[in-house]
Amino acid sequence: MSTETLTPDELRTLFLFEGLSGEQLAWVAEHAGVEHHPAQERVIAEGDPATCFYVLLSGTLRMCRMVHGDEVELIRTEQRGVYCGATEFLVGRRGDQRYSASVYAVTDLSLLTLPAAELGERFVAWFPMAAHLLEGMFLGRRNTDAIVGRRERLVALGQLSAGLTHELNNPAAAAVRATSALRERVAGMRQKLALLARNDIDPDLLERLIDIQELLVKQVGDAPRLSAMQTADREDELADWFDEHDVADGWNLAAVFVPAGITVERLEEVRAAVGSDDLATALRWLGYAVETEALMGEIEDATTRISALVGKAKQYSQMDRAPFQWIDVHDGLTSTLVMLSGRIGTGVRVVKEFDGALPEIPAYAGELNQVWTNLIENALGAMGGQGTLTIRTRRDNDRVLVEICDTGPGVPADLRERIFEPFFTTKPVGEGTGLGLDISWRIVVNRHHGDLRVTSEPGDTRFQVFLPLTEQPET
Repeated sequence: MSTETLTPDELRTLFLFEGLSGEQLAWVAEHAGVEHHPAQERVIAEGDPATCFYVLLSGTLRMCRMVHGDEVELIRTEQRGVYCGATEFLVGRRGDQRYSASVYAVTDLSLLTLPAAELGERFVAWFPMAAHLLEGMFLGRRNTDAIVGRRERLVALGQLSAGLTHELNNPAAAAVRATSALRERVAGMRQKLALLARNDIDPDLLERLIDIQELLVKQVGDAPRLSAMQTADREDELADWFDEHDVADGWNLAAVFVPAGITVERLEEVRAAVGSDDLATALRWLGYAVETEALMGEIEDATTRISALVGKAKQYSQMDRAPFQWIDVHDGLTSTLVMLSGRIGTGVRVVKEFDGALPEIPAYAGELNQVWTNLIENALGAMGGQGTLTIRTRRDNDRVLVEICDTGPGVPADLRERIFEPFFTTKPVGEGTGLGLDISWRIVVNRHHGDLRVTSEPGDTRFQVFLPLTEQPET
């Protein structure tokens, strides 16, 4: 690293200094130096004492911050005259100042350096009103960002919990109903078994009956699915058989046996085993056993669905996962739809056109889920609860393309260029912060070196996310 100086005339070519007086430029020239850094070198380390104010003379730099143990790129620029480093002197900050971000040389860099403490004193003396205004803007923006950030996190948490609660409600309620019914069936089965025992049933006969029970129970899980017409025909057939053999309430038993795949041939086996006297009691006992197995199957299905939903929630939030990993982009899209199902409602039709041949991509999965959430919510808001939401994936040369499409009124041409600007929103006051699309842009473009575009006309708005198939070098 070498050091040199710039003349006042050379300093005046930088937009930061072009309005300074000759005396002010002379002070800057006297206190400034020039540093050169090779590509890939770290110029500033986040958290180190902030001692220097830097101005870019040539080359490309990138600025990063640590977020939950992961370094996030904030900006990459080659614009001559941009500044970084110790900037809080501009707002009159004193005391122990630290660099708020790390800066790396992407290419060979030339930087103008100024001592922050001395420059801060000069700045306040030269521009006292500007210093006061900047301090007010800095404090106001910091407070605003803190409040908006907390609100955004609360809204995101509320959406996650609402979507998960909505999806968990159905299987949980099904498990409760099945458990209550199971208790009744087990009690009935005990009563029928006691009734058989009071009739002094032959132990060998009871053993054969238990064998038949085991056979019928095993059939429950393998029973073929029947159409409504086939079910009605089978129930009529069993009901006729029950009538022929003086079994009361045959329709109720038929409704239990048909879904379990039990036919007249099986009933004949039961009659041959127990005889006519104990047939009705034995059939009802077997009916309770079949219902018990079916109810246990319902409970298993409901709890499996609950477990799967919890898994989707963990996938969405990326709990217990590395921040950077190779992922199937469809997993994040699917889990996001599950989390937002409560917002989607019944008026929106969801169409998934997924390319199953897509390879895994390198990505920050949790951040991409935030992108999918923002884009899907934007589409739902545009449609106002009525329309078609289409999520499409395909390969686009060396990238994956994800399209979030809606049938809303579209984005006017004069707004499309501003739609990714921070705090820009078309929603009424109080209904949006204007940060969702800006955050999505930074995650896709700056974080993943991809691209985010929008095409729109009434009835067909598409947000297109392009993500590279290979890891991108930090160049």
